[in-house]
Formats: sequence, C-alpha cells, structure tokens
Amino acid sequence: MKWHAKLISYKNEGRISVEFEKNLELNERIKKIEGCKWSQSLKCWHIPDTPENRIRFKIESGIQQNLNIEKDDKIEEFRRWLKSKRYSDNTIKTYCEALRTFLYYFKEKPIELIVNQDIINFNNDYILKNKLSSSYQNQVVNAVKLFYSTIEQQKIQISEIDRPKRSKKLPVVLSLDEVEKLLNIIENQKHKAMLAFIYSAGLRRSELLNIKIKDVDSKRMIIHIHSAKGNKDRIVPLSETALVILREYYKQYKPTDYLFEGQQGGQYSEKSLQEVFHKAKNLAGIKKSVSLHSLRHSYATHLLESGVNLRFIQEILGHKSPKTTQIYTHVSSENMKHILSPIEKLKINARKKDQ
Repeated sequence: MKWHAKLISYKNEGRISVEFEKNLELNERIKKIEGCKWSQSLKCWHIPDTPENRIRFKIESGIQQNLNIEKDDKIEEFRRWLKSKRYSDNTIKTYCEALRTFLYYFKEKPIELIVNQDIINFNNDYILKNKLSSSYQNQVVNAVKLFYSTIEQQKIQISEIDRPKRSKKLPVVLSLDEVEKLLNIIENQKHKAMLAFIYSAGLRRSELLNIKIKDVDSKRMIIHIHSAKGNKDRIVPLSETALVILREYYKQYKPTDYLFEGQQGGQYSEKSLQEVFHKAKNLAGIKKSVSLHSLRHSYATHLLESGVNLRFIQEILGHKSPKTTQIYTHVSSENMKHILSPIEKLKINARKKDQ
C-alpha cells in the first residue's frame, strides 16, 4: 500500500499531510491517530506535527529516519513474537512503535551495544526534551525491556532506571442525571445504542467495538467479552433497558457481523465513536472534563453507590487487581455523605450577630 507524507502549514499550524489511494483499511487506521482530520480543500488526511508522527511517517527531522535492514527485521521479529504470545493488537502496535522510536534514536549504534545509560539518555534528551508524557516514557521502557529479554536474550537492568511516578488522578464521573440527559439528547438510534451499551455494562470502547452479534445472549441476559485487556474473556450482565434500545437499533440498521458496524460494513471506528460521545456531551450541555471512558467510570461509581459489592464490580469491569477497583470508593458521593465533619460537633452561629 503506497502512501506519501509531508510537512504542511494548515490554518497557521504545522501539520503532516498523509495521502494514499482510496483504501478502507488505511482510512480506519489513520482515523485512530489522535488529532487526525480530513481536509476537503486539500483532499487529504492531516495529523499533528509531533516527533512520534514524524517517525511514524518517516519524515526527516533531527533523528535520521532510515533504520537499517537488521533493525527493521528485529522489530518485525518482535512483532511476530508478541503476536504468538497472543498480545492484543493495541499492545503490539504500541510496543513496536515505541521500540522503533527508540531504535531510530540510536540509528548508528548496533542493537547489541545498547546499555542502560542509553535508555537514561533517551529519556532525558528525547522524551523530556520533547515534553512527551510519562505514560509514553513507561511504554518505551517496557517495550525495550521485553525486546531485549526475548528477542536479544540480553538483560537491560530496568530496575536501575528511574521511571516517572504515575499520577494518581481520580476519575471524573457523570451523575445519574447527566448520563440520562446525555443518552436522551441523542436522536440517532445507533449512536444511542452504543453509548447506552458502554454505560450499561461498564465497557471499554475497544470491547464495545469488538462485540459481535453472537456475543449477545438475550436469553441468559449476558454479553460475552472476548480478548479484552490482558487478553482475557469475561461475561458482563445485559441490562433490560439496554436490550430494548438495542432491539430498536437492530430493526433499523440490521448489522451482519459486528454488533455495531460502520457505514461501509466492518467494525465501527474508535475515532467515530469518540466523536459521537463528544457531540452528545456538548448537546447535553455537560461542562465537566469527561471522555468516552468516563461512562465506564460512571457505571462503576453508580454501582458502588447503589450497594453492589466491590468484588462483583471488579469482576464485571475485568480488573486484575482489587486495588484498581478501589479507586471508585474515593469518588463515590454516597460514601462521602456518611462522613461526618468534626465541625458538626461545634455550636457555631451561622452569621455574625448584629452590632
């Protein structure tokens, strides 16, 4: 598949234009890149001009962009190994791109000569200099560690490398009224069904898009989730209300394989799903800084507030550790209501007496 990328200025902003012959697969892949937009006037896709995107589309910058054949082969070997171990497609893509970025940086240095100090230098001179995220930094470290321990059978002492501290931000959740308003504002039956399904079962967006018609068991009122995060299958409850919405959608759209399909068939795109959420959020007048994933956070929090055992919530969400699920105890407003402030024990006048 041939494509061409180049640097452009679009509305006084540095962008990268990407052009290729009409291809459904490439269309879906490029739409998943954050910040990707279609220009009707330029007749091409364009994405943010970032170090990662320059590397991804082999645009010359301060780092030489042509890996030698040996390194290309090693990355492909790593990709095949990850696939053989049944890593998810998202993890394979993330790890291979992170490894490629790292090896681009050390183009002139043979793979077998890379040591701990090189990773430290990369963190300081590339990641921090370009103000890339701590999560991306961890992805690179994880990918490099796994690559050297499996493909190269050479140990990189990751424990000796300082990792960025993970930020402990509490999830922002919607109230029940806000979720109700969000779902009721949507007129398109497919869009309503997708967001209702995510909220009704606490699904990740990839889990929703991977659901096939056969995975919905309306007799047992369950949904089969296959190869979710960590490559694990699980079963989640099917809501009566969600089922009613789903049947209305099914009558109108009649999908053939995936439960939610794009206009041309096949799997519905993640980017389009995110756009559906943000459009509904804006129409509903919700000002909170929330994302599509906030529906999953809201589901878990609302279950906890209604008295569902934390262990059950962990199973439904597919969390490996109960510590991950416990974060919802910190955002539950119902839990907060039972905490009595010590000021309640004091006798304080509500307002100052008139002089």
